[in-house]
Amino acid sequence: MSYARTPHGYRTDGLWATAGIAFGALTVFLFLAVVAMSDFGERCAHGLIQGPGRLREVRHQAFPPATVCEFQGGEVVSVGGRDVLGTLLWTGLLVMVVCLFVALLAECLDPEPGGRLVTPMSRTRKLRRTGTAFAITGFAFLLLYALAGWRLVQGPSSACSAGRDRDVLAPRTLEYSLFPPQATCQYASGHTKRVNPPWLVSLTAQSAAPTLLAGVGFALAWRRRGAERRDAGRAASPSSGREDTR
Repeated sequence: MSYARTPHGYRTDGLWATAGIAFGALTVFLFLAVVAMSDFGERCAHGLIQGPGRLREVRHQAFPPATVCEFQGGEVVSVGGRDVLGTLLWTGLLVMVVCLFVALLAECLDPEPGGRLVTPMSRTRKLRRTGTAFAITGFAFLLLYALAGWRLVQGPSSACSAGRDRDVLAPRTLEYSLFPPQATCQYASGHTKRVNPPWLVSLTAQSAAPTLLAGVGFALAWRRRGAERRDAGRAASPSSGREDTR
């Protein structure tokens, strides 16, 4: 009689819950920061925001989301770039990323029995868990890629002219890349501009990492369940053969 080890997995429910809470908190903090910065630059440009010296430049910060009004003697930022909300944003992002990657890595492993973080887990349940993680992370990646790359899938010849009137002189496409999704457009005046803001390109590329890790976990779970079924079939076939010869 062959002995098949009972499959086990790591307890990751707490990690997933913490990542979900951090994501919810991060969403709320991001909303507050974006709302606060919506009219901050306009008020700064019209002299309604006081700063040290004469206003030199108004620029936008990707993360934490903030409008920065640069004066001769220093900078004044909207609430997203200040200590309290800025710290909360960085903390929420760090907690979410760490919990997400540790949970995805744990889903890839096949631990031995023993230890308080290890629990019996069937191959089918493991496959469902990894499949769900792969579907969610994959959907997030595809959503970001669609947002950043919809103008690029038409090809380099039309990446910069998408949505423009054909009678208007279309800008030339210089640098072009599908991953990360980015293109540089050159206008008739010689001015160049990128299709996507750098933060969106960076976020899209970074979102591929958890999707890839989740995909590895799903593939391993699929392979292990297939191997378990083959082992069960081989263990059953000799006994069936002996019964037929009696």
